[in-house]
Amino acid sequence: MADTLGADITLTVPDAPPMAAFVARPATPGPRPGLLLFQEAFGVTGHIRGLAGRFAAEGYVVIAPELFHRRAPGFQGSYDNFDAVRPLVQGLTTAGLEADIRAAHAWLTSDPGVDRARTHAVGFCMGGRVAFLANLAVSVRSTASFYGGGMVPEYLPRVAEAHGPALFFWGGLDQHVGLEGPRRLTDALRAAGRASVHVEIADANHAFFNDERPAYNPRAAREAWALTLAFFRE
Repeated sequence: MADTLGADITLTVPDAPPMAAFVARPATPGPRPGLLLFQEAFGVTGHIRGLAGRFAAEGYVVIAPELFHRRAPGFQGSYDNFDAVRPLVQGLTTAGLEADIRAAHAWLTSDPGVDRARTHAVGFCMGGRVAFLANLAVSVRSTASFYGGGMVPEYLPRVAEAHGPALFFWGGLDQHVGLEGPRRLTDALRAAGRASVHVEIADANHAFFNDERPAYNPRAAREAWALTLAFFRE
């Protein structure tokens, strides 16, 4: 995008190999709100880089870290071959992800073009889980999680640690995540007195936001995009 700038950087993570990340920012100077963008299981693909550019065009300084840097740096998988992705996803640990989140957050909030009081996180699929973990691990203003599985039951005892409001999108047709886990998460956040918004799109499936995958739902994606931007602004 002509009005944005993109760059590849490398971050230091304690007790781990270096972590590559893609950064996108508005071409005009800040200070700007910051955004942690967390990948799908298939890596920091062209789709994720494109999303970083879209958010940058909306005024955000965006960092998208490569979460498989410990076992498969630079990995980009094929959407039709989840078997190649599964062991990488299963090899992730909460402790390792929190270290990655802190490294990306530290870079973002130390950037002179970022207003550190206005940092947010967003993630898709696997990254939807990581975005909510970021809400628990670092000081963010709000987070948006798209169809993120794996949060229940592990994160339920920690929901009171949430730093800011959380927005969740779920697909009513999503058999990968299902609806029972999201309902338990909703109940836990309510019981903990933490602000959250849960949007179930009845005719959407898993990965409905990704226009490179068969489940892409253009209407649902447009609505979710508009709501995410409004949520971050508020």
